Amino acid sequence: MVRIAAAVILSLGLAACQPEEPPAPRVEVMQNAGDNRVAKVLFGAAPRPTAQAPAALGAYAQGCQAGAVELPETGPTWQAMRLSRNRNWAQPITVDYVQDLSRFAATLPGWNGIYVGDLSQPRGGPMLTGHASHQTGLDADIWMLPATRLDLSRAEREAISSITMRRASGAYVNSDWTPQHEALIRAAASDPRTARIFVFPGAKVEMCNNATGDRSWLNKVRPWYGHHYHFHVRLNCAAGDATCVNQAPPPPGDGCAEAQEWVNNILNPPPPTPRDPAAPPVTPRGELTMASLPGQCLAVLNSD
Repeated sequence: MVRIAAAVILSLGLAACQPEEPPAPRVEVMQNAGDNRVAKVLFGAAPRPTAQAPAALGAYAQGCQAGAVELPETGPTWQAMRLSRNRNWAQPITVDYVQDLSRFAATLPGWNGIYVGDLSQPRGGPMLTGHASHQTGLDADIWMLPATRLDLSRAEREAISSITMRRASGAYVNSDWTPQHEALIRAAASDPRTARIFVFPGAKVEMCNNATGDRSWLNKVRPWYGHHYHFHVRLNCAAGDATCVNQAPPPPGDGCAEAQEWVNNILNPPPPTPRDPAAPPVTPRGELTMASLPGQCLAVLNSD
């Protein structure tokens, strides 16, 4: 296992400004070659989805979406949060998934459903703030705060915050972590539509320690920076969607040893690896431009 540098481990506390998965390799796209407009500015300004057939175009961190549908702001077992962001749009498979998961949550003691954070923008694409992914309508953030009230006003949904589940910089769960959190994440990971779930390392280790019987669902639960106020669900591409690019599947096994290594490195950070002075300078990842997105994304922007 590759050890995680101390400086990176300390960044676990910066959940709000961390990407939610390792940066995806840039896909070489030539259809919009020369179009150097910054994509997040264009997609962040689109107020509504297209009337096209639903499609996730490209990769989770380098794409857009056509034919998005809205997760209703309030349902019998969910509420969409932070409505001012206009990020409660996704592919139909994602909206169905969120509603299904909310119905399961409503069966848990102390939960009447779920609070849903960001899905995607109406036409997907890069966001002005907050995420590197959530671009193709296949990602969803589920708050850790139990949804005890489902009559929150728009103003209350802007003011209320989720609660952190972590202790010791993410090495352990805290006293707010409950068996219901484990049951909800297990249900989310057990759904065949799920590709991955991102959560802080201590939560993964806690679930590894408590899991009995079939442990196959643990494979999809991956430790990642932040993710102690919410867990992030990533779905597989819908069947027959040839424009969608799946992420490579997680390595075989339950992933518990890897999660424990994350925890060990939080508690005892390894020394930083000295940089080779002869190595070329690291080039910062630049803004995604229209030229770096799938060619169909230009049609999505220009569509009614």
